[in-house]
Amino acid sequence: MEREAINIKKWIVFYPIYVNSKKTIAEGRRISTTKACENPTCIEIADSCRHLQLPSAIEIDKAYPRDFMQRGRVRVLLKKEDGTFYNPAIRSRKQLMLQVAELVPRHHGRTKKQEPTPTSTAGPSKPGVGASKAGGKGGRKKK
Repeated sequence: MEREAINIKKWIVFYPIYVNSKKTIAEGRRISTTKACENPTCIEIADSCRHLQLPSAIEIDKAYPRDFMQRGRVRVLLKKEDGTFYNPAIRSRKQLMLQVAELVPRHHGRTKKQEPTPTSTAGPSKPGVGASKAGGKGGRKKK
């Protein structure tokens, strides 16, 4: 067990913020917003890595250094000890990030959350509520 913990330290570190489309590059995003996904979690990233047949481990207690409120990271192993890749299609961190960002929106936990759409039971809104006193055109008040 201790030997496994030593090996995990050499695995690639993958923070969810790397593929978060809501973050800027200065905040830590590493791929373009068009390819990134919205608010990924460590669990979704780890499940995506398992789908790509890559060994991964979740570290919930770790935080992203630039945003310490963002908790959790995933450790991923790309190469076997003999130097061959676990998944020949993924040879770099960047390719891993792009593949994971593509898989996360299709994650089974995410698709279930989006199915029930809340319907508004409130009555129709009254026209003119919240309009300014000058007829809704703005400007100075007439005397």
